[in-house]
Amino acid sequence: MKMSQSWYNLITILMQVMGGIFIRKVELTMDEQFKYETIKSLVNHPDGNKLAAAVRLGCTVRTVNRLILRYRQEGKAAFVHGNRGRQPVTTLPASLRQKIVALYQNEYYGANFTHFTELLDRHENIHVSVSSVASILEAAFILSPKATRSKRKRIRRKLEAMKSNTKSKKKQMEIQVNLVAAEDAHSRRPRHAYFGEQLQGDATPYEWVPGKIWHLHLFIDDATGIVTGGYFDTQETLNGYYHVLWQTLKDYGIPVEIFTDKRTVNNTHQVSHPIRSSEPPNTQVRATCFFV
Repeated sequence: MKMSQSWYNLITILMQVMGGIFIRKVELTMDEQFKYETIKSLVNHPDGNKLAAAVRLGCTVRTVNRLILRYRQEGKAAFVHGNRGRQPVTTLPASLRQKIVALYQNEYYGANFTHFTELLDRHENIHVSVSSVASILEAAFILSPKATRSKRKRIRRKLEAMKSNTKSKKKQMEIQVNLVAAEDAHSRRPRHAYFGEQLQGDATPYEWVPGKIWHLHLFIDDATGIVTGGYFDTQETLNGYYHVLWQTLKDYGIPVEIFTDKRTVNNTHQVSHPIRSSEPPNTQVRATCFFV
């Protein structure tokens, strides 16, 4: 009578347990596997050349002898790195990592990672290195405004692979948002919940009419994506923003805040900063918003 595979596996496990034998699967990295195969070959061939093995492994003959001894005592498991599976003592808590991501997205959007690290130290009492900040933000697929093209491509390939392997529509949409962010090398902050909470203001230069560059000034609602005002001008100017602001006030009313870039026509801060009526005006655009 032919025994099924499942019964065969069960009997094999019972025989191992009853005999006191427990087999643990050992997975090695490429370097560890190479080291294991080299030492195993020496053990199986006692007349093997230890000096040649030491040259291949980049170590001394004394180290080769130690590896042979460990292999005889522990087998394949002797080549697993001792730190595998252990969390480094310098690892930042998950709550702090989430806080750093939220602060960048909501408070310090647009700052490069070095400046953001300085702002964390100065204003948030968070003392971390630039490399730690970069690894935390890039793990959340947030790239610095100064990210190189190769890094953007690498992140984009990773996101596209994740998207193709994800069946959830919601997850695919989240990944798509990160793909757009990787394209622009700017993070995408979570949208506001209600219309009028925040307007995004900017001007885009483009050859809208053949032979001449025009700057399209726009205010776009962050929650809905509705364009509340638009105006063409030959440069990104105060006049253009005044026209867009007037259209917005006339057609939609007064927004809670307007988020603009670092252009001095809008603000004098070194980092992108929302225009709020509670702050003293330091440009003509801010003064207009202050007195509206």
